[in-house]
Amino acid sequence: MFNFQTTEHAQTLAQAIMNTLPEPFLVLDDQFRVLAASVSFYRTFEVDPEQTMGCLLYALGDGQWDIPALRELLETIIPERAAMDGFEVEHDFPRIGRKTMLLNARQVVYEDRSKSTILLAIRDVTVSRTIEREKDELQRQTQELLLQKDVLLQEMEHRVANSLQIIASILLIKARAVSSEETREHLNDAHQRVMSVAEVQRHLHASAGLNTVDVRSYLTKLCGSLASSMIGESQPIEIKVIADSGAIGSDQAVSFGLIVTELVINAIKYAFPVPRADAHIDVTYETNDLDWKLTVSDNGVGQTASDAKAAGSGLGTAIVQALVSQLEAVKEIVNDGDGMKISITRATFTSCVSMVA
Repeated sequence: MFNFQTTEHAQTLAQAIMNTLPEPFLVLDDQFRVLAASVSFYRTFEVDPEQTMGCLLYALGDGQWDIPALRELLETIIPERAAMDGFEVEHDFPRIGRKTMLLNARQVVYEDRSKSTILLAIRDVTVSRTIEREKDELQRQTQELLLQKDVLLQEMEHRVANSLQIIASILLIKARAVSSEETREHLNDAHQRVMSVAEVQRHLHASAGLNTVDVRSYLTKLCGSLASSMIGESQPIEIKVIADSGAIGSDQAVSFGLIVTELVINAIKYAFPVPRADAHIDVTYETNDLDWKLTVSDNGVGQTASDAKAAGSGLGTAIVQALVSQLEAVKEIVNDGDGMKISITRATFTSCVSMVA
């Protein structure tokens, strides 16, 4: 251990150590008078050594340190515990403004116990507390905006659903009123497409507040609804969904839903002109990282060349093609004696599963 030649040497070293501390530091006697102060203390609180040394802490700067919380720390807590860390104090100083400080205090009792000193370290956390308060306020405002957004989205969804129902009803009424069979068929097709959009919107509404949709659950519910509304008892058709697990964005789910709805409805309407016991439609979804493949296949009669030409110029084909382009995907049609398979493939996806149409 280093032996000091004089007490003055020890005090010089102690003062030098204090002055190297980046944060304000005080040494008080047992009457709370200042025995020593660091350079950082003078600089931070803009006080002079002549007006600090030997002065009562509470009297410094015309009483600006007469802080009730500080009195509680020095006069009540320290005598009981001898030490306290992270004691937070807020105070308005006349010259430097409002400060938030974390105080660490230690009571030093000497061998003869006749006297004691208190070491008081002061950490200015004003800036960090201000940032925390601003962050909390920003989070509160963000939550409020998100809540408002959810309310607006719910209102918009209700309005969209009501509007679709109104449009569908008008189309159905018009279809019943017209005398032209061709016009009636067009109106019925338009009615069915509006109902399809309403069905997609209804399923997405069940995922309100989420930015992603579970593909398997979404397609299963969608196809179940299509089956219950489109398939009659005279021609039972099984619709089966085989999908990899995973989630897609709600905007992508809209396109998927509309494509599947259009293709499934077409298969129900045209694939089985003659009832057959094993009639089925398969909807499959495969994924590999960012690539995916969506397929709708059936074991129906397929499509003749004239049917394909007519379908190619139809509204449903145009809708599917527009959605495929929007998804940056490619459509492929396989039409053979085993039925029809329409695949929508995203970019570089290579299927590792061999599906039987």
